[in-house]
Formats: sequence, C-alpha cells, structure tokens
Amino acid sequence: MSDITNSELDRRSLLRRTAAVGFASIPAVGMLSACVGGGGDEENEQATGTKSADNPLGIDPKAGIEIVIFDGGLGTKYATDVDTPMYTKKWPESKVTYNATEQIATTIKPRLNAGNAPDMINNSGADMMDFGAIVKAGQAADLTDLFAAPSFDVEGKTVGETLVPGAIEQGTYDVEGGRKPFAVNYSFTVFGLYYNKKLFEKNGWTAPTTWADFTALCDKIKAAGITPFAYAGANASYYMVRAIMTSAAKIGTEQVLKDLDNLKPGAWQAPAIKQAAEAWGQIGAKYMNKSFLGLRHTEVQLQQNQDKVAIYPCGSWLENEQAASITPNFEYAVMPYPSVTASDQLPATAINAAAGEIYFASTKGKNVQGGKEYLRVMLSKAAALEFTKLTKSLTVVAGAADGQTISPGLTSGNDMLSKAGKDVFMGYLWDTWYKKMNDASLEAVNALMFNGGDAQKFCDTMEKVAQEVAKDSSISKNTRA
Repeated sequence: MSDITNSELDRRSLLRRTAAVGFASIPAVGMLSACVGGGGDEENEQATGTKSADNPLGIDPKAGIEIVIFDGGLGTKYATDVDTPMYTKKWPESKVTYNATEQIATTIKPRLNAGNAPDMINNSGADMMDFGAIVKAGQAADLTDLFAAPSFDVEGKTVGETLVPGAIEQGTYDVEGGRKPFAVNYSFTVFGLYYNKKLFEKNGWTAPTTWADFTALCDKIKAAGITPFAYAGANASYYMVRAIMTSAAKIGTEQVLKDLDNLKPGAWQAPAIKQAAEAWGQIGAKYMNKSFLGLRHTEVQLQQNQDKVAIYPCGSWLENEQAASITPNFEYAVMPYPSVTASDQLPATAINAAAGEIYFASTKGKNVQGGKEYLRVMLSKAAALEFTKLTKSLTVVAGAADGQTISPGLTSGNDMLSKAGKDVFMGYLWDTWYKKMNDASLEAVNALMFNGGDAQKFCDTMEKVAQEVAKDSSISKNTRA
C-alpha cells in the first residue's frame, strides 16, 4: 500500500480544480492533512459486459453504479434531475445509488483506503482530495477509452471530439507508461475583467482593447469617484496572479506559461513576464485602493455590486456567487484582458479559459466501466446544456450552450469565448503542481500590486522559488508539452 499525503489546498488551487463552483461553497484556506491510502493493491471484481456500438465501454447493463456528488455551489440537481434520469433511461436495469456531501475527503478517503469506493466521484470543495495523489496511488481509472468512445448524443464524434480544446489535457497526468487522462474537468470557466454593463453604458465607457485605452478608462473612472480596479488581497491574490499570467501569455504566447510549468531555468525572467508585471504594477500603484489588501473576495465583490469598484478580475462563477447582491441597476459583463504592448503575439480578443471541477471513475469501485458510462452521459450535449441552465456555468462540451440566453454574465462570457475563436489558452498548472510556488506567488503579487510595484523583484522572487522546486528531488515533477 502506498501512502499519499494530501497537500494543503488553498483557494488558489481550489480555483483550478473547482472552477465555476464559486466561493460561496468553498470556505477559506483549507488545510487538508489526512492521508489517503493506496486503497490496497487488490483488484475488485468488476462488473463488465460486452462491448458493442450501443455499449462502447462494455458495461454490465444490469449492474448498479454508485456515485457521489459534491454538494456545493453548483448544487446537485444536475445529477439528480438530469444525469441520473438520462443514465437510467439508457440502462433501466442499472440502479444508480446516489449520495451528496460537502465533505468529500472525509467521506471518500476511508472507502478508498478500504478498496470499496464509489464508482464515480465528484472531487471538489474545501474538503476535496489531492487528485494528483489519487492518481499516483492508482485509485483513478484511466479514461482513455471514455474519450475514445462515441459521444452519447453527437453522432459521428467521439466524446473527446466534442470537448473544447484543452479539456482532456487538464485532467491528464504523468504516470508510469506515459501521460494519461484520469479526470473529467467538467465546468468551463472563462476568465476576464468583469464590470457592470449598466454603469459603463450610463457613463459612456467602453471595453478597452489596448493598454493605453485601459489606463485612459481607469482615469475616467477614478475621476468619477469610483475605484477603477480591485481585487481582495486577503484571500484572492491568485486572481491577480492570473491577470499577470494572462497578460504574459498574450504578450509572448502560451509557451511562456508552459515554460513556467516545466520549471525551465530563466522562465520567470522572460520579457513577457516582466512586461506584464510592470504593466499591472502600474495599475496597482495608480488605480487600486490599498485598503483592499485586507479585504476578502466577497467584500470587494459587494463593493463592485454597489458601483464602488468598476473592474474586477475573476472567473465566470462570479455572477452565480453574487446573485443575492445583484440589484436591478447591475448587469454583469466581461471583457478580455487588454493587450499590453502593440506587439503582443496574441490578439486582444484572446482569453484564458480553463476546465475545472473534477469527476473521476475510481479503480476501487465495483463498476468502473459503469462510472465511466455515467461520465459519458454527463458529457452529452443535452446533459451539458441542462447543467448550464441549472448552474449558470458553462461546461467543457463545445457549443452546448450556444444560442441560449441564460443570464447576462454567462451570455457575455460565452460571447467573449466565441470572439476569441482559436485564441483560447488553458493557462498554467504550476500553481497546482507546486504548492511552494503558489504560496510564493500570492505574497509576491500582493507586494507588487499593493506595495510599490517592483516587477523585477516579482520575477526574481518567483525564479528563485521555481528553481528551488526544480532542484528538490522530494517533489514529484510534471511536464507539459
């Protein structure tokens, strides 16, 4: 039995993994210290059937499956009212045993340790398990056959072919024998600068595409007595890290971020990183309220809902998270991060959008293929559309919400995504791969934005920590192509 120690999962890493869940369901920094055992090396006797065109994963049509859903910001109705009915309609003799919990690790880890886990698990929330550790222990099933199987409802395409670019990569890990997909990151978060469309229209403000236009707009907003740009220093510094990373990728392409992920020497000293840090540091110096260093994310978000803050860097869960604070005079919209230089390699319309919210089939279940089949149902276009309607969150199923008018913020995000076209990049993974770097980045970005804006110091700090991680043989390394 191999032992796995859960890493500390702060809100930054939860962002990557839970994406559109929203922080209403995610308490502050979670220190997860319990151990997930290897679950024993014994293989459970598996329910299997005969593979066919109608049954591409070869499930046993009469074998039941057990699923566990995280009861958080996305709710559970998508599972109870959509996914499970679709599954049982297809497989009426297969009983679905369903449970929901806010305490995923507390509930699931003992069962993984005992080798008696549910077949499909939604690993999310503050009590989520370290998924990299689960993969390392062999407790997550290889999903290669799921992504190669025919789509549940898109004729002529495999499951993988129906997903947005990067969706499979997001759940792929380095293991013995190569890189393999182990997770479905189902929600799809669109990142950008969120604002009140009605406030902008009232003042004749328009979304900028260049940095000069951005600073000019900030001057106008400041003159109107409104804080132009803000984030919460107490617990949402990673929003600002993402802003810098996004700008750096637009300046120098996503390769800049891949170099960071791969711990390439000098990657944090790349001109694109420094240019992005310099540009945002100047925004911090001129247009931010320094008292926000001590505020939490919901406090700043409420100020935006009250038109005391104009522009806020965030992901598409924001609208759902702030639903109770939205007044008739407030309508969420989102714009891409503006180009920093005239020679940015990616266009102004380019955006960072990433998959999150982990679902996986456990090798310690009794019906692994059934768990994968449940995931195939979730990845159908019909199920994805209903998920979006219920949660106001997009999924990784491409085009599932096209033509839908569900909420202003979601519509704006979907429009931004469409305009980005091929220029959608996944972002970076170093923050979830290497906690030491993540911790350092949170401090470094606050120092940059609230305390002087020294871009070179930001780069030096992160380069030093990255190379310490690279040389530390006790830290498992991941790579990205």
